[in-house]
Amino acid sequence: MSTIKDDLAAPVVAAPAGGPEGFSPAGAVASLLRRARGGDVGPLPVIIGLAVIWAVMQVLNDAFLSPRNLVNLLTQCASVGTIAIGVVLVLLVAQIDLSIGSMSGLSAAILGVGLTQLGWSLPVTIAVALAAGLVLGLVYSAALAWFGVPTFVATLAGLLALLGLQLQILGTHGSINIPFDTWIVRFMQQMYVPRAASYVLAAAVAVLYLLSRLARARRRRHHGLPAGSQSSAIALSVALLVVLEVACWYLNQDHGISAPFVLFVVLVVIIDILLSRTRWGRQVYAVGGSIEAARRAGINVHRIIASALVLGTLFATLGGLLAAGRIAAASTSSGTGTVNLNAIAAAVIGGTSLFGGRGNAYSALLGILVIQSIANGLTLLNLAASVQFMITGGVLMVAVIVDSLTRRRRAAHGRA
Repeated sequence: MSTIKDDLAAPVVAAPAGGPEGFSPAGAVASLLRRARGGDVGPLPVIIGLAVIWAVMQVLNDAFLSPRNLVNLLTQCASVGTIAIGVVLVLLVAQIDLSIGSMSGLSAAILGVGLTQLGWSLPVTIAVALAAGLVLGLVYSAALAWFGVPTFVATLAGLLALLGLQLQILGTHGSINIPFDTWIVRFMQQMYVPRAASYVLAAAVAVLYLLSRLARARRRRHHGLPAGSQSSAIALSVALLVVLEVACWYLNQDHGISAPFVLFVVLVVIIDILLSRTRWGRQVYAVGGSIEAARRAGINVHRIIASALVLGTLFATLGGLLAAGRIAAASTSSGTGTVNLNAIAAAVIGGTSLFGGRGNAYSALLGILVIQSIANGLTLLNLAASVQFMITGGVLMVAVIVDSLTRRRRAAHGRA
């Protein structure tokens, strides 16, 4: 399973016929076309779509790509993006969780009531909220394993129950303001990466990316598979370094990179490592690809699905806490509205398959950037929320169509 996954994750740059260490743009294009015919285009369509969205929004309003607006945009991605990470994990095992928005709202209510009415400390309040998310994930897992209740039905029931529990906890208050001197509020609203540290962080990311590519190339050679050349890995790493350093310089013209966005990216990287470098991650892809095949291979299917459901509710809880810190309040509207739909849409738009077994943690990052860019740009244009819903729905439909066509191409390529 790991060999197949590594092969699908192989870099798009292929060595030309002239030598294994060479780098040729023509070879890279040819490799990309071969993978596209096989239904493996990776994140390229999402990146192109994001670039188009940014270009259109900038033409319509020249403030869109200003440093201040981009800083705000990235900060806005943190809470729903964190929820989307959990959605990715649930979709990878071919399940669905419709209660993530309600769970995030419940965690916000626990945060508000715990801090202001019960006198709990922040660590205790966060621990209680996360414990509630853990219990919810275990309930869903038990309902599926013991009684065969589909997650669609179980989480739909959970959506309603959690919404009622949220209203019960908030009581007659309806809305609770969280003190501005609370750490989580200051973290979400006022904390940014120091300018000098941001450049060091960007360099570290580029170095880690290079080391990761080289390590993957060594593993592929060890298994007798073709691997990208070192020169291409170095070239791509240098390009990444330049892009990240320029981005840091540009964002530092305002407040810089927000701490919430850094936390979100760190969570994405951690989950990606778990999915791509551990036995658990390989089993997640195996279960999502075919439950029966995974069971015959000796994988404890129920345990893998349970772990994904639990992580999904935990990330929903954390996202709700971050959202409450962002607005310094918890109310009956926390977790409602578009939170559920945006988190699921972000995972799908970012490249995670609705059919399971395909996608990665970076789907949450790319998808929420698309969703939030649309919302942010339309807000700058003073367009009605109805327009935002229609555009987001259209983008989601395109993403699902691409997913279906890709799945069909991969199946046809496999038969050939």
